Amino acid sequence: QVQLVESGGGLVQPGGSLRLSCAASGFTFSSHVMRWYRQGPGKERELVATITSVGGITTYADSVKGRFTISRDNAKNTVYLQMDNLKPEDTAVYYCKTLTFGTWGQGTQVTVSS
Repeated sequence: QVQLVESGGGLVQPGGSLRLSCAASGFTFSSHVMRWYRQGPGKERELVATITSVGGITTYADSVKGRFTISRDNAKNTVYLQMDNLKPEDTAVYYCKTLTFGTWGQGTQVTVSS
């Protein structure tokens, strides 16, 4: 059974940094594309970043390009999202997900506020 557990969220001031983690289980993690999504208050869920299974090729939403970095550790079945220079508009619940399966984790709340 696919399980995704996000962690690392919290309250941070504008300009600060956070590192999110997503621990995956129930499937062959190294074989799957992984994605981070977010859903801000009153907004639709949006795709933030993607990392391929082979080669670790990454893509980003324009709104986070140059500030966020997605990475993965296949030995630990974990995908990360390093978020730097955070802005109030980054406030959202952040979720990880595979490209293949429909399972969502519980998400982790990120709040950027002074």
